[in-house]
Amino acid sequence: MLSSAMVLVGNTCAQTYPAKPIRMIVPFAAGGPADATARTLAPRLSEFLGQQIIVDNRGGAGGILGIDLTAKAPPDGHTTMLMSSSFVIFPSTHRTLPYDTFRDIAPITDVVQAPFTLVIHPSLPVRNAGELAKLARAKPGELLYPSAGVGGTNHLAGVQFSLLAGVKTEHVPYKGTGPALMDLAAGHVHFQFSMVLAVAPLVQAGRLRMIGIASAQRLADFPDVPTVAESGVPGYESGVWFGFFTGARVPRDIVGRLHGETVRVLALPAVRERLSPGGAQLGGRKPDDYAVYLRNEVAKWAKVVKAAGITPE
Repeated sequence: MLSSAMVLVGNTCAQTYPAKPIRMIVPFAAGGPADATARTLAPRLSEFLGQQIIVDNRGGAGGILGIDLTAKAPPDGHTTMLMSSSFVIFPSTHRTLPYDTFRDIAPITDVVQAPFTLVIHPSLPVRNAGELAKLARAKPGELLYPSAGVGGTNHLAGVQFSLLAGVKTEHVPYKGTGPALMDLAAGHVHFQFSMVLAVAPLVQAGRLRMIGIASAQRLADFPDVPTVAESGVPGYESGVWFGFFTGARVPRDIVGRLHGETVRVLALPAVRERLSPGGAQLGGRKPDDYAVYLRNEVAKWAKVVKAAGITPE
């Protein structure tokens, strides 16, 4: 009797959902890529759900504040979250979190994933990731790679490369991607993993050379650039992504409704065009499949963070 009652309650919730405007928390300041992604989804998702979607920027603690707000919101599906790939790194970089990554947060679907590209200073005598690894083995600790800061995605992408390639390289942290790329273009450091949109102008100007794509397949925009994995570092993939989440106690029927409508939005040509420049891939995984992916990502980055010697805060 109890299970039948719970099913009835769940079905009733799904039939009446949404009953009011839906809050989409973005755990970062307005104007960044997460915010732009959310504001691309929100108006279309609002049309399909029949309720207004309010984008709520709640920056703080690198995104942890917004995740915690989502975890503690009433479990009625009227609070959702658009979060970055930092979600799967936080469990390794923080001793304690105010929420449990899997017990308190429920995945709805992945939205978009943008692979990193491997770029080098043109003076470096290598043509692909395999040759870069070979050079690094010949010069242990001499090749430098910059990042936007310790523990960030492009820092950990460099650590992951060194782990899988079996080489020793040195990390140089900067206060942002822009300064890091400028020093790379000036020849003060040697290679970097960064998003296509960030490096494209410097590549086109000949100030940097793109020698690898950090995804499973080559990019249509750069068909002659091999993937890092195919050119000598098997298993290598890295980049940034944005996913759609809600609280873990939200009824599964509502999570399913949110998933289905989000997939409809991602299929719209205008949305695909807006969200997939520079080789970005749109998502749509089912909630359970996305949960498996996220658990694997947490485990993967835990190894990378440990290898980087990053002390949890």
